[in-house]
Amino acid sequence: MKKIRPLSIRFRAQFKIDLEHPPTLEDDLAALFRLRQHLSQFSPKLSEWFLGGNTKEEAFLYSAFDENGPTTALMAVLKEKIRQEKDMLPPMRSVGLWNGEEQVEGASMGLFFRQTKEPSQVDFGTRLRDFLTYPNVLSTTRKMTEIWQPLFVSVEPVFYDPVFKDRPGVGWMLYLPRVLTVQQVPEARALVPVLSQDESGKERQTGTIIVSVTDEPFSDQNPEHVKIANAIEIRLVDQDLLPRFADL
Repeated sequence: MKKIRPLSIRFRAQFKIDLEHPPTLEDDLAALFRLRQHLSQFSPKLSEWFLGGNTKEEAFLYSAFDENGPTTALMAVLKEKIRQEKDMLPPMRSVGLWNGEEQVEGASMGLFFRQTKEPSQVDFGTRLRDFLTYPNVLSTTRKMTEIWQPLFVSVEPVFYDPVFKDRPGVGWMLYLPRVLTVQQVPEARALVPVLSQDESGKERQTGTIIVSVTDEPFSDQNPEHVKIANAIEIRLVDQDLLPRFADL
């Protein structure tokens, strides 16, 4: 009998920065703290985070957040790292966090910033079964669109195989900053509008979360799930609605 491996889901968002007013380290950590605040409602395992290290002991040295935001220890360590890399061109920085747990209770969060025209990226991944439900995953995808106004957010198992390697995969969910209809994507099990306020304060739709599976967690080991997601990817590409990474 084939052994089913634990489901490991990765959220990935790419976003552009304002090159004239680039975000600071404080801005990056404040954004990650907002994501942490959102995640902590789903599980106590997603409440405490640590700065990643080269060894397990080292990775427990610095708590990333307290209830008010990023800790002074986290800020000090990262500022020293940036100081040592101050001559790097173009300016780049990365933050890698983990929840101090392993195996099926493990989770990681990271942000890679680069001061270029190419996108920066934020990731969140976990195997926590209690978290991996349709409402929780959809809510977290929404939160990431709210925090980073991204070019896309993909939500998929680590071993998911998309049809097009040069484009974001649909997987379980894919956010795109465009309005999509059932006529355009009939294979989707749900098309969830993402709203934001315009300059006049009125809400308008600015994007859509495409969902391939709503009644259970998406699994790359379920052929029917993969078939639906792949069909959506082909449908989007046929209509030139799924961007290439190189064009972001």
